[in-house]
Amino acid sequence: MQFDRLKRREFIGLVGALTASMPFSGRAQQQAPTIGFLHQGFPEPLLNTNAFKKGLSEAGIDSQTVRIEDRAANGLYDRLPELAAELVAHDVAVIAANFLPAALAAKAATQIIPIVFLSGSDPIKSGLVSSINRPDGNVTGIAPMFTLLETKNLELLHELAAGASVIGALANLTNPNMEHQLGDLRAAAGVIGLDIVVLSGKDEPEIDASFASLHEHRIGAVVVTADGFLISRQDQIVGLAARYAMPTMYPLSEYVLTGGLMSYGANLRDAFRQMGIYVGRILKGMKPTDLPVLQPTKVEFVINLKTAKALGLEIPPKLFALADEVIE
Repeated sequence: MQFDRLKRREFIGLVGALTASMPFSGRAQQQAPTIGFLHQGFPEPLLNTNAFKKGLSEAGIDSQTVRIEDRAANGLYDRLPELAAELVAHDVAVIAANFLPAALAAKAATQIIPIVFLSGSDPIKSGLVSSINRPDGNVTGIAPMFTLLETKNLELLHELAAGASVIGALANLTNPNMEHQLGDLRAAAGVIGLDIVVLSGKDEPEIDASFASLHEHRIGAVVVTADGFLISRQDQIVGLAARYAMPTMYPLSEYVLTGGLMSYGANLRDAFRQMGIYVGRILKGMKPTDLPVLQPTKVEFVINLKTAKALGLEIPPKLFALADEVIE
């Protein structure tokens, strides 16, 4: 009897020692794993959060069995290193980094914890990974590349607002990728024969002030650049475009669903779903090096017909033919 108790004690001690020596990813599967979510803007709206959880489910992870630790910079990008360090100190199982500045901050904060990014920028040129097919280190992710669509956005806007010779470009100049986006816009504008005026939008007051200056700069239409903070202020931006009766082109359909005029870009909700799948696979034991960076190739052109009518705009037949979705 005493011998049996001794063997049981030894067995319990052995299990404890093995558990303590397991890598964190292994222990996280025994316990409730924590996902660190680093946002460069505000936390995601419910639609994107649900899409992320759907991706987790597709990877075999019940979203009810994980904890999500959110950290949001609210557009103050210089706070991202501090917030990334907080998630690392929290010992999360994986970090989901929302858009380029957040992804760069997460990568600088840890070379051990797996990172899954969602970024519209070129992941190699921006320094996130050195290879698309087999990313090295602890970083992989989803790259819809919507920052590379500025030229097409401008062309579609010019097709609708042909009388506008000066185009305003709403941009968050603290975004490390913004210089590249604005360069593409200026090059495209030069070919078409348009002038570009940059409208700064690093915070809510600056966005308000930029729209208030539209008539001063004789701006006839606006293109909104791709930026995580600007996306999180979509209601404010769409409302201002309506107040100033300004034809505006957006990089994502989320703007148009809330009343914006037109958008051309990747499906953001589906990108969050794919991000959830990758996070789920890592929680199941896969490594970032086993997961190539996904580059969704499908883009969608969405028109809000109700908004066009409110602005007194007639949609040309060519744009109707190109549209993937028309909101009545």
